[in-house]
Amino acid sequence: MFSRVRYLFVKELIQVLRDKRLRITLILPPIFQLIVFGYAANLDVKHIHTAIRDLDRSVDSRDLIDRFGSSKYFNIVFHPETPREMENLIKKGDVVLGIEIPTDFSRKLKKGDTAAVQIIVDGTESNTAMIALGYVNRILSEYSADILLKRINREGMIGFEEAGVELHHRTWFNPNFESRLFYVPGVIASIAFLIPIILTAQAIVREREIGTLEQIMVTPIRSWELMVGKTLPFAMFGLLDVFMIALIGVFWFEVPLRGNPFVLLLGAVLFLMSSVGIGLFISTISSTQQQAQISTFFFTMPAFILSGFAFPIENMPEWIQYITYTNPLRYFLVIVRGVFLKANGLDILWPQILALAVLGGLMILLSSLRFQKRLK
Repeated sequence: MFSRVRYLFVKELIQVLRDKRLRITLILPPIFQLIVFGYAANLDVKHIHTAIRDLDRSVDSRDLIDRFGSSKYFNIVFHPETPREMENLIKKGDVVLGIEIPTDFSRKLKKGDTAAVQIIVDGTESNTAMIALGYVNRILSEYSADILLKRINREGMIGFEEAGVELHHRTWFNPNFESRLFYVPGVIASIAFLIPIILTAQAIVREREIGTLEQIMVTPIRSWELMVGKTLPFAMFGLLDVFMIALIGVFWFEVPLRGNPFVLLLGAVLFLMSSVGIGLFISTISSTQQQAQISTFFFTMPAFILSGFAFPIENMPEWIQYITYTNPLRYFLVIVRGVFLKANGLDILWPQILALAVLGGLMILLSSLRFQKRLK
């Protein structure tokens, strides 16, 4: 029994290693994804291109402009003279933020009145716009507090210190808010998800296309032995890719591995069960490799969107959140980020481990039953 599985396993290994296209698929796409998400996928909003139209040209307005210019979040790149010029800069995308200081800005401050400042923000990229407005509000709040304190001291309360709550914040796990610490561990999950699905579906469909699958079935090999022998190599390659990406993430991108690697290994093995099962299922509904590619795309894209890889699940409609519970990628992302960034162990991650074991077992069972039925 095991000898037949071993011979089929070795045959698949030789076939994959001989196929130049498959060898490239195993190495280049994982590294390319890691480079893209490690360097290009960055949600950190800094150096926002800003245009300031100062109509007051006073000491107070220049003080406010200096506060924006000295911040790492804003780059003052234009000083438009007219409203139309400001509008064109935002329309063309040359700036994200426009600030207009009115002519009576300094006069109102000296009188003790409230001085208005107009903020114009390009809302095309809503995330950037909201973060930029948050930075603006912070700078204006600090400026207003300083103005109020100077006014109180000027009116005779020398040495007065404004009472209030002083905030001391401490950020755990990612103190510098670096996007790569969030995305690079996610690439490990995406690779462990995509590679086994693609290779398993393509390999079995290719055997069916060239007619060798029927030849194998006339041998004494059982259907479950065929399934194990065909899918085990691709699970192994997926595990090797996980190991490779993890090493690159730790030593090149300096993503800390704070938890136990064996917890990550256990989660990866259970997750690969689901990936292989999905690839096997796709092979049963596809007659050609082109159909398998299209089916893989239509399955994996919603899985990524509903996994929390880039979009928080909590922000999704409630009925969609229930659907995400059937997505194995959701659970493995929690495991991989928990092990890397939070040093979580089995005492915390056991619900995700259990969910992967159940989903992986069900997916393997469903796919194997359909696989056997398709062979008959």
